[in-house]
Amino acid sequence: MVEMPAQRTRQHGIREHRNRLGTRRDVVDLWDGSVSLLREPWPPIRVLIGDDSAVMRSELTRMLNSSPQMRVCGSARTGEEVVAKAKLLHPDVITLDVEMPLLNGVEALKRIMSECPCPVIMFSSATRRGAEVTLEALSAGAFDYLRRVSPQPGANAVKLQQDLIEKIEAASHGWIARKRALLHPLPAPGFPITVQHLSLRRMPRLTPQIIVVGTSTGGPQALLELLPELPGDLPVPMIVVQHMPPGFTAPLAKRLDGLCRVKVCEAQHGQAVVPGTVYIAPAGQQTTLLRNPQPKNSHQVSICLSDTPSNTIHKPSVDVTMLSVAKVFGKHTLGIILTGMGTDGLQGMTAIRGAGGLTLGQDEASSVVYGMPRCCAEHGILQEIVPLSEVPRHLLQALHYAHPA
Repeated sequence: MVEMPAQRTRQHGIREHRNRLGTRRDVVDLWDGSVSLLREPWPPIRVLIGDDSAVMRSELTRMLNSSPQMRVCGSARTGEEVVAKAKLLHPDVITLDVEMPLLNGVEALKRIMSECPCPVIMFSSATRRGAEVTLEALSAGAFDYLRRVSPQPGANAVKLQQDLIEKIEAASHGWIARKRALLHPLPAPGFPITVQHLSLRRMPRLTPQIIVVGTSTGGPQALLELLPELPGDLPVPMIVVQHMPPGFTAPLAKRLDGLCRVKVCEAQHGQAVVPGTVYIAPAGQQTTLLRNPQPKNSHQVSICLSDTPSNTIHKPSVDVTMLSVAKVFGKHTLGIILTGMGTDGLQGMTAIRGAGGLTLGQDEASSVVYGMPRCCAEHGILQEIVPLSEVPRHLLQALHYAHPA
């Protein structure tokens, strides 16, 4: 086959573009009109460990260095030392204990976010006070958190290592990392790239009777931005499923209730679902809805908490709750999927869309981790994709909410 001049020119442009880009891991390789990521080795993610326990520092270093994707670039014993080494080493991710000497973890976090922004994963105790401090850290800009458990060999240590590596990988590609990448943009290719934009339909004019929200990593911050924008007379109830360990959802609900006009509470078993209230699904249990079978009270819906299904990755599971809400409310459901890792929520949002309900997703730019919303978007089940700041307005428009005179 004879190569035409235009084809030779194009192939030459591709080769030249590749040569200019080298082996950058985030480079897009265009060949024959298709798009795929280059299969070059990724440089390890550099992690700075901040913990006052020498045993914890040693075990975390061992866990992370055992992964070919990680490399511990330093460790620090005090909050002041963490801040100093963050400036000196410029790590990709920092792990930081809440309880640090001289300068506590939250104050150290605030200085890091102000002086040398970097994704930070907090370690906190399972106590109520630990949960409250963790929520303060998330509000101050922490990427995510982990419960502090013994790093000694055993099931807890294995789970800690898996969770930590997963969160560090997500953090290294999170919003702060994307923000850093803007300072070192890739060179423009020598040939045009065609981008196909997603075309979204306008949301149908159907008034929901309930809202169900699913979120994970970045969720507490997202809820702190979303819920205070809702009116106290919200005409429907809202169920929120936030991935959290036991002991964290009650302080989250209390914190949100103090900041919002709408009432916010941790859901209780048998509790009636009423308008104007946001119910936070409690960690460690599955949250579903049950409609009263009695004809006289068939309009009454209550919350059911249980340990089943027990085979889900998350408890509470967004899918479990959304599937239940779709079954009870059908086309009168508004499903919202916000920032988070993984695919939890895909089945639930699909069920809501299939029942004729409304589906809304957070966009990539405003997501801390564009995992759960991306999954729903790629499966074509979202009718609207908007920045987090626009979610309250779209939500109220879908409810046909009119501010009282």
